[in-house]
Amino acid sequence: MENPIYIQEPSLITPLGFSVSENVSAIEKEQSGIHEQHRTDILDTPFYAAMIASEKIDATFEKLGDPSKYLKLEKMMLLSVAETLEKSKLHISEKTALIIATTKGSIDALDPDNSFSEERAYLPVLGNKIQSFFGFKQEPIVVSNACVSGILAIAIAKRLIQNNVYENAVVVAGDLVSKFTVTGFNTFQALSNGPCKPYSKYRNGISIGEAAASVVISSEKNKTTAIEVVGDGSCNDANHISGPSRTGEGLLKSVQSAMQEAVISSKDIDLISAHGTATIYNDEMEAIAFNRANLQKVPLHSLKGYYGHTLGASALVEAIIGFEAMNQNKLFTSLGYDESGISEPLNIIQKVEKKTINTFLKTASGFGGSNAAVLFKKVAFEH
Repeated sequence: MENPIYIQEPSLITPLGFSVSENVSAIEKEQSGIHEQHRTDILDTPFYAAMIASEKIDATFEKLGDPSKYLKLEKMMLLSVAETLEKSKLHISEKTALIIATTKGSIDALDPDNSFSEERAYLPVLGNKIQSFFGFKQEPIVVSNACVSGILAIAIAKRLIQNNVYENAVVVAGDLVSKFTVTGFNTFQALSNGPCKPYSKYRNGISIGEAAASVVISSEKNKTTAIEVVGDGSCNDANHISGPSRTGEGLLKSVQSAMQEAVISSKDIDLISAHGTATIYNDEMEAIAFNRANLQKVPLHSLKGYYGHTLGASALVEAIIGFEAMNQNKLFTSLGYDESGISEPLNIIQKVEKKTINTFLKTASGFGGSNAAVLFKKVAFEH
């Protein structure tokens, strides 16, 4: 039996708030962070996205340092890690890993009117900024595997600790709404013409979002109740550079792998936080995969209707909301869902309600056929 691995002290920096409690409060009230944006520096026409005001980030960052010396994403990620470290009282040692999950990093450093050097766009440079700011002893591990990065980073931390490479890890994920990402998805004709609507018959694309999130992962438990990482799986079905597998093969294998490691069957899972991007093909693929895994009756939501698609950060942000759902024994609504637009049935959560949640599955799927799934379990300890 492997040593148990626990998640501790999550932190969120999102358009819904700069604390976990603010985020959960907004989600309970079904408040979305997605709004119409008039940003000609990003796109010539108005578009829907969930963005954080730079002024708010700068005002909050002043307690840590000079905001003018850092790019927007750097500040978001530093704020998140600072809170996680402060709450966890973690002693950073030679056996502490720093794992950074992002899809595009500080891609805005490449904008022509940016005052920072182009090197700041390189992912290792972003990692080194965070490393040096907090005094991590080891070189950062950068996980950049499309939109599964955030949840894959948790799986990687778990495996490294179980194999005694590290004793604990700080995982931080973050991505921006940038000209690069918005114009890219617009070229695909994949941007929604309003706030996105996961699994809806009327869905027509994604809304992009930005966020940063972090957690400590450790074999040490420091609470009377904790969240344990009990199983993980990752599978690339190599289907297409951007389109998901039509059969859900990679997602199915990822889920099965996580369930097998956790020794958990489909009937033991209480909640699924799905990827649910609200593109035609992603949501359909997930419906097929979850049915093939016999998970069609498990309460399921996508949180993209609140945050938009925060790319490499999305799965960690959404997992943290899942931990709160477990702690509060509460199901949160899948915002934007109305009439089913998928060919297979799913138990999509349509109102906030109480339910005992002991086991929680987080999944993610991304470009290039990448898929990942991680299972979490609530455990209570003797006083």
